[in-house]
This record gives sequence, C-alpha cells and structure tokens, in this order.
Amino acid sequence: MILASDFQNELKLECLVSSPNGQWDLKIPDINRPGMQFCGFYEYFAFERPQVIGKTELAYLEKQSREDRRRILEKYFSYHIPCVIICRNMVPPPELLELAEKHQIFVYRSVFVTSKFIVSAIHYLNRCLAPRITRHGVLLDVYGIGVLLTGKSGVGKSEAALELIKRGHQLVADDVVDICKISDDRLIGTCPKNLRHLMEIRGIGVIDVLAMFGIGAVAASKSLDLIMELVICDETSPRDRIALEDDTVDILGVSVPSLTIPIMPGRNLAIIVEVAARNLSLRRTGFSAVQELQLAFTASTKEE
Repeated sequence: MILASDFQNELKLECLVSSPNGQWDLKIPDINRPGMQFCGFYEYFAFERPQVIGKTELAYLEKQSREDRRRILEKYFSYHIPCVIICRNMVPPPELLELAEKHQIFVYRSVFVTSKFIVSAIHYLNRCLAPRITRHGVLLDVYGIGVLLTGKSGVGKSEAALELIKRGHQLVADDVVDICKISDDRLIGTCPKNLRHLMEIRGIGVIDVLAMFGIGAVAASKSLDLIMELVICDETSPRDRIALEDDTVDILGVSVPSLTIPIMPGRNLAIIVEVAARNLSLRRTGFSAVQELQLAFTASTKEE
C-alpha cells in the first residue's frame, strides 16, 4: 500500500483536491497519460495507475466546449482512479476539479515538466513496490562495493565493521538490513529508521556512528554486491584455499557473490574485507587471479 501523503511529500506535489481514500493498492510501478481516454478509447485504460496530465492532454480538454469537456471527464472519473497529477504548474479546467471532488479522487499539481515528473514518479513507485526481505548482518560501503557481513551472533561482525569505519569506509546498517529488489539483477540495502547510524559493540553497548565519526562514516543505502559469511573454525576445519569455483547466494531471485571467511586468532578481518572488495572490482573488469594462475600453470605444463 502507498500512502497518498507520502506520494505527495516525496514528489513535492500541491494538493488541489483531497479524498478520504488516503491509501492506494498499486500493483505496477508505472503511470498512465489519459490522452487516448479523452479521445474516447477505453479498451486498454490503465485506470489503476496514477494519471499524469501534461500539456497535450490539457490543451485537448481546453479546446472542447464546456458540455463536451464535462461529458469526457464524467466518463473518465467514473473509473476507480488513484489520483491525477497536473504537470508544468498548469491550471486545470474547473470541470476537472469539480468532478474529481464529486468522485473523491486526489488531484495534484507539479511544477516539473511532464517527462521529468514521470521519471521521478516511476523511480519512487519502483522503490515502494519493490520486493523486500530482511537479513541479519552488517552492510558497509567498502571502496564502492556493498559488502554484507553475516555470521552467528558474537562472531565479530560489528567489530570488523567498526575497524572498517575507522579506515574510512561507510556504515549502512548494523544488525538488521532491509533489502529490496529494484531491478532484475540489483538489490539495495538500507537500515530501519529507528536503527539508523547505530551499532552495538559487545562490552561497550550501543554507539552512534554519525555522532562519533561524522557524516562521512555513514551512508543511507548501498547496492548489495558481496556477501561475506564469518565462520569460527580451527586448524582442522576443511578450507578451499584457491576457490576455483564462485559461490553465490540467492536473494529475491538475484545471485549475489558469496565468500566464507574463517575466523581465527591473528586474522585482520578489516584488511580481508578490503581485499575482497577490491578483488570483486577487478573481476568486474574481466581480471581474475585464479584464471591467470590456471593459464600460467597450463603454459608451464606445455613447456615441460
């Protein structure tokens, strides 16, 4: 559900006609321009979407006689429309406002040109209607890579994150990470509002990262690019030292690269996370150290 008040505030709209229906059950993050409907074509009318009236649609309405304009708008507002947005700060005809109020449909006005408003509205609806899931962990921005540290409680995720923050990286969320799917292959992680900028450090308690380290130490959101699971192990635990195969974790239908990092005394987790982030950046450019090793091994075998 999308609240009409949130829609108005986020897109900086002026409310011309209000309605008691303050919630919209939108299914698709898209809008409709009703030019074809004003011309009488209703066979494929996407009435369940927000309706955007630009210069072309308003000019067509103003060209009609008062009787024809009322007839057009009577049929148009007979559908269960969530809202109508008038762009370019234009003044709608009085019949539009009158019939919208009669049918209890929101009418807003935007100062933006139609194309710019449509882009902003679709972006906002995409974020609101995106599939969501909550994961336990710590999300950081490390060299531009969104790294999610996971593992059992007490394994050292927050302590590693704190060291990374001291090294100049940014905290997005600690303990609870809200993840939403904004496209077929992209996930965005954010922090719940009541936990934003806060971290729990065992033995110290809760700290405010923003107040302690400044605005440069936090970020509101970040793409989820890499998952690093911290696992306590000993010398007898089996380990894949070369990692010939890439591991991934499926989240909301998106495959995210994954690493399992053994936790042992003497390991500097902050440096390991930094190296993992840089290595992922290199692999995105087409460079792979494992492939280079395999090529070198193959070449040496042929020479022998």
